[in-house]
Amino acid sequence: MSMEPHVLAVDDSLVDRAVISRILRSSKYRVTTVDSGKRALEVLSLDRSVHMIITDYCMPEMNGYELLKRVKESAELRGIPVVIMSSENSPARIRRCLDEGAEEFLIKPVRPSDLSRLCSRLY
Repeated sequence: MSMEPHVLAVDDSLVDRAVISRILRSSKYRVTTVDSGKRALEVLSLDRSVHMIITDYCMPEMNGYELLKRVKESAELRGIPVVIMSSENSPARIRRCLDEGAEEFLIKPVRPSDLSRLCSRLY
């Protein structure tokens, strides 16, 4: 059983998923990427090893805020930190996500320094 932290990255953009997973893997994280909030919840129901969720805000079907709410409403999942990313710097949206329990709100493009700062807080 490897002890590298496991991050679930959720983004409907293939490019953004690739960027996030490359940054995380270079920092020695194990990364699982999915393209929707629905898939994220499926992964979380099957895999109890996730240490952090990093999700895009704007996605079809279920946005990052809705995914955050589902995680924080679940007794099993609520302990997992959720980080939200968005290309829009909307103070109201940021405040709403943080009020709902998001660990952090990152403005895209996400930089390696954003993630290393986050990760140092988590472990």
